[in-house]
Amino acid sequence: MQKLTESISKYLLAVVCPLIKSPEQAQLRVAANEEEKLLRFRLVLEPGDIARIIGRNGMTASAIRSLAKAAGEKAGAKVVVHILSSEELDEES
Repeated sequence: MQKLTESISKYLLAVVCPLIKSPEQAQLRVAANEEEKLLRFRLVLEPGDIARIIGRNGMTASAIRSLAKAAGEKAGAKVVVHILSSEELDEES
């Protein structure tokens, strides 16, 4: 599961960072549940970068999530990708 986590993490950062204005501020947080074979990725971006990743009608975010989910299914795991602004993360804490 560690190899899958690393692979999807690299994919997410490789796809997202070129699309945003503040790639140095981007954070990727991973939570894994080995028993349920569940990987939860939280991509935390600056509020101004969220719109760039969501895209028109959510198409960009949907494509990013679909590819990550497909990679997880191939390895027998469920993958969930959440895209949050840093402000939303502060509100959750």
